[in-house]
Amino acid sequence: MKTEDIARKEWMGLLARVPSDVLIAKWGEFDLRPDFEWLRRPEVGGVMVRGRTGGTGAAFNLGEMTVTRCSLALDDGTVGHGYVQGRSKSKAEVAALIDALMQTDVSEKVRSQVIEPLAEMMQAARTSRAAKAAATKVEFFTLVRGED
Repeated sequence: MKTEDIARKEWMGLLARVPSDVLIAKWGEFDLRPDFEWLRRPEVGGVMVRGRTGGTGAAFNLGEMTVTRCSLALDDGTVGHGYVQGRSKSKAEVAALIDALMQTDVSEKVRSQVIEPLAEMMQAARTSRAAKAAATKVEFFTLVRGED
């Protein structure tokens, strides 16, 4: 797998996980509005979520999840895709636009103004959640009684 693919996987995952209102607000702060043509307009559908028992067992169908997807092409031909959980067509559009721009010569600008702030925000939320969970952690230990 190429390093570009790994980076794309990471930003696509981030765009899918970040809350809709946060992503759309951050995109609103970005000063570039590229022209594009729809390859696939945003559409809502469902996917089957699969799981494994214990992480290694046989796969089983856990349930269905609603997703929205779209694809677009910038004027230079760069294709962007957006796959997001839920029914937010605007979030899918923004995710596709960011995906496409991250593959162009303005990628560093998009990374510094959109991707990195979103990644920092999500990391701060994870850290906060972990700190709250750690505060409720109970340490169990036993005392040795000296009997054999």
